[in-house]
Amino acid sequence: MAYVDFMVVPVPKKKLKAYRALCKKSAALWKKHGAIGYAECLEDDVKPGKVTSFPQSLNLKKGEVVVASYIMFKSKAHRSAVWKKIMKDPFMANYDWKTAPFDGARMYFGGFKPIVKF
Repeated sequence: MAYVDFMVVPVPKKKLKAYRALCKKSAALWKKHGAIGYAECLEDDVKPGKVTSFPQSLNLKKGEVVVASYIMFKSKAHRSAVWKKIMKDPFMANYDWKTAPFDGARMYFGGFKPIVKF
C-alpha cells in the first residue's frame, strides 16, 4: 500500500504565478527521483470555521490563499529513499528558501499511511 506526504501552505495571491512555476519544477524532480504521484491543489471551498479550519490553522492573512499538496510513494521506505535523493538534487540543495513564494514557517506537513483506499 502507498505512503503519502501531505502539505498545507499559505501562498500570497500575488505570488501564485511564481509558486506554480516552482511546483512544476518540483513535480518534475519528484517524478525523476521516484515519487509515484504529486499534486498541488488551490483552495476552492475553504472557509474559516467556528473552531478550526485551514485558514485558521495557517493563520491565513489578507491576500493569501491555501494550497494543499501531496506526494505519493510506494511505501514508507520508498519515501525515505526518494527524500534522500531529492535533498541531494542540486536544485533543492542550493534552493534559497528566503526567496520562496510562500511562508514555509507556516507550512505544516507529515507522512501518512493509508488505512482505506479504492
